[in-house]
Order: sequence, then structure tokens, then C-alpha cells
Amino acid sequence: MLKFDGYDEAIAGKTEIWVPNGGGAALVEKLVYDGEYIIQILMDRDGMSFDDAQEFVSFNIEGTYLGMETPIIYWPYFEL
Repeated sequence: MLKFDGYDEAIAGKTEIWVPNGGGAALVEKLVYDGEYIIQILMDRDGMSFDDAQEFVSFNIEGTYLGMETPIIYWPYFEL
């Protein structure tokens, strides 16, 4: 499994998903990260403001494609 370096504390778990692979599909394990926790790490560790951390995640982490094993970032959303 691939991981985002420096954000181990934000790992929420792992999952398995089916991805297209040639003429069929392959079951791939992926790490799952908590996006809010990544932002908190950037604020605490790197001294970023919330807006700067959010922008960094958007452009430098969410926009990264590392192949079929690219980790997943989830954003908690609660609808009342």
C-alpha cells in the first residue's frame, strides 16, 4: 500500500476497492486518510493557517495520482 509521507497520524484505516485492470478488475488495498486531520497536522507541524493548509491539501495531496494504490482522503460530513 502506498502512503502520503508525513501524515501517518491521519491514517483512519484501509479499504479494498475494485479497479479496472486491462479487460477485468483487480482488488486493491488503499490507505484511507482523514482530511481534517491532515489539515490539523499542517497547522500544528508547519505553522500554516487553516486556509493555507486547506489550499495545500487541495493542490499538493488531493491532486496527486500515484497509480491504482493512490490513498483515499475522506472528509467527514454530517447532515442534520
